[in-house]
Amino acid sequence: MTVFILVAGAFTGPHVWRDTAARLTAEGAEVHTVALTGLGRRPADRGADVDLGTHIADVLAVIDAAAEPGGEIVLVGHDYGIHPVLGAADRRARSIARIVYLDAGMPQDGVPALAAVPDQLLREEVAARAAGNVDEATGGELPPPAREAWSRWGSTEGLSEAALDGLTALAAPQPLGTLLQPLRLTGAVGEVPATGVLCTANGPGVEMLQIMVDVGTPALAALADARVTFFELPTGHWPMLSCPDALAETLTEAASGGGHLLTPAGAGRTPAHLRPFLLDVPERPRERTGNTDLYLPDGPGPHPAVVFVHGGPVPAEARPTPRDWPTLTGYARQVAGQGVVGVTLDHRLHAVTDYERAAADVADAVERVRADPRVDADRVALWFFSGGGPITAEWLKDPPVWLRCLAANYPILAPLPGWGLTGSRFHPVRALPRAGDLPVVLVRAGRESAEIAATVEEFVAEAARCGANLEIIDVPEGRHGFETLDPADGAREAVHRAVGAVLARLKG
Repeated sequence: MTVFILVAGAFTGPHVWRDTAARLTAEGAEVHTVALTGLGRRPADRGADVDLGTHIADVLAVIDAAAEPGGEIVLVGHDYGIHPVLGAADRRARSIARIVYLDAGMPQDGVPALAAVPDQLLREEVAARAAGNVDEATGGELPPPAREAWSRWGSTEGLSEAALDGLTALAAPQPLGTLLQPLRLTGAVGEVPATGVLCTANGPGVEMLQIMVDVGTPALAALADARVTFFELPTGHWPMLSCPDALAETLTEAASGGGHLLTPAGAGRTPAHLRPFLLDVPERPRERTGNTDLYLPDGPGPHPAVVFVHGGPVPAEARPTPRDWPTLTGYARQVAGQGVVGVTLDHRLHAVTDYERAAADVADAVERVRADPRVDADRVALWFFSGGGPITAEWLKDPPVWLRCLAANYPILAPLPGWGLTGSRFHPVRALPRAGDLPVVLVRAGRESAEIAATVEEFVAEAARCGANLEIIDVPEGRHGFETLDPADGAREAVHRAVGAVLARLKG
């Protein structure tokens, strides 16, 4: 018999599992929901008396009570709940058949749960409380979110008004020690099979994870292990409330070892981002200086220029670096063949906390390009891709007169829910009303991930509201990174249209 042990996330308790647990039980499984001290059972006298070790002990007690011959224990950790789940599984690895990461991060030995909180301001608030800047009413606890503030902890997509009301009404303060005490692991848990359930309205899906593994993100290499599988749910951060039946079905499949497997980087295949560009573009002369490459057209110039800005985050160890990826070199050669300097560059967007320095890298490269005597400094376009999209905000607000066009392919145009950058200046939707008449060319992938597509829709709606000069080029069957993923006629035509649209504004 499959025995599910369900551990809820921050501020919540067994009540959130009610419908999912009932479905699992009806299908013949044994289900235990863990009441974590200070949350789902007797409140501690003081929040400071409860730490991660307390919650690990809570989970261990349920494991030990549920363990019986023939039973296969599946530990499910949602959000913060994955921390006590991993701590307990590390101590009872031989008793656990599988661990399910339900829209949860990948905690590491020696790192506290606070590090996984996406919102930087929230992390600072917790740190302030831990430093003693708290009032007597809250003591060693973090108060639960107000109804309108749950989105700071994860996407509320899919939650009904009643579900959000219930989540708020039943929330409990989170003991600070549970977020501050480092998780300690011996490594035994690494031998336990695992499944990730990805809520795609709150974070990346399987396809995006595969791209991140291919690029060489070190922390994600373990996800391509044969013992690790993945499922997607098209919902926000609380699937047990937004789609409990679908979650129960997914957990049942996970328990049987089902799910999607990722392919290890370099496993005898060319990763998606290094496949050939969809157009057959002739080689062009290239000059490399520092972090910038110039693809030069024929003739002495000065020529207009297009600066292509890669996405990310891309790990610093990735080789080749983005300026040598076929998509960027393909576009650069394409425009160079039409009398325009094509520029590729490497910037330091290695994590979502790096947008400030990445934007500085881009601005510095642009000024160096404009200073080149072969470049017409008054005719420059910037073309952004994917995770480089937030940097467009720096150019949409009060664009310089020499910026003749801004283009973006399958871009992220607002901070994603799990990034913790809601108040950041890297928010193109908010910057767009200040763009004036700046021409913007948006290349939209029809098969985009839900979380990124939502930011694009928000941007398009804002463009209509403020009357922005926006041209949209759709690639209905295109995926994120379609230039190397989907070499179909429709995608080729979209590339030709996009290049033509940018160059018309650049030369006009």
